[in-house]
Amino acid sequence: MWHWLNQKFLAPKSFYANSAKLIPWIALAFALCFSYGLFAGLFIAPADYQQGDGFRIIYVHVPSAFTAMAIYFSMAVFAVFTLVFRVKVAAIGMSCSAKIGAWFTFLALITGSIWGKPMWGTWWIWDARLTSVLILLFLYFGFIALQSVIPNQQTRDRAGALMAIVGVINLPIIHYSVIWWNTLHQGPTLSKFAKPSIAPAMLYPLLAMIAAFLLFYALTLLLRMRNQILLREINSQWVAELIHE
Repeated sequence: MWHWLNQKFLAPKSFYANSAKLIPWIALAFALCFSYGLFAGLFIAPADYQQGDGFRIIYVHVPSAFTAMAIYFSMAVFAVFTLVFRVKVAAIGMSCSAKIGAWFTFLALITGSIWGKPMWGTWWIWDARLTSVLILLFLYFGFIALQSVIPNQQTRDRAGALMAIVGVINLPIIHYSVIWWNTLHQGPTLSKFAKPSIAPAMLYPLLAMIAAFLLFYALTLLLRMRNQILLREINSQWVAELIHE
């Protein structure tokens, strides 16, 4: 079963071919979610009774923070497949995810600072949530730096996988930081969906933007992985045949 799965979907050649079929559909889904989320978040959602129109930055801040954490979690999953099953595509996915995750984390910190200045009166405070997200950014930077200084590909993949798995401990700290400690940061926004204490006109655009950011990650990841597969498999016969075609 595993051999069949590896040959049909996880082998570099199979993944390269199958990903080409997925990319247009992911791009279309992203365009729809982003268009609705952006329009509804800016023009349909009512202004917040306390923050006014300043709250609308959550349609970028919350999805970027959520996606940054989701990307690191996906890196940890890729890392397990890299270490346990020696899946080449997983190692490529882990490596390609790091720079994307770093940009989303940076965007979350920047938008959080822009929101914090008028609301808290300062661009930055060593709040538990903000500090743990900053640590996430350093984890991404550390992973990227580690991979850049190790010349051997297999050693690079193993070292990166170990770091990704160890660093995943920061994710629950980020999520529960506003519960475990007294912070200026508001409580978990997504937990409000079950109640719901957020108006549907505000909620649905936020969900759409979260989906759009995740789809953008998937789209960018596939494109980067396809390039990396060609670079790693440049001496393979199937790549030579692809170039010839």
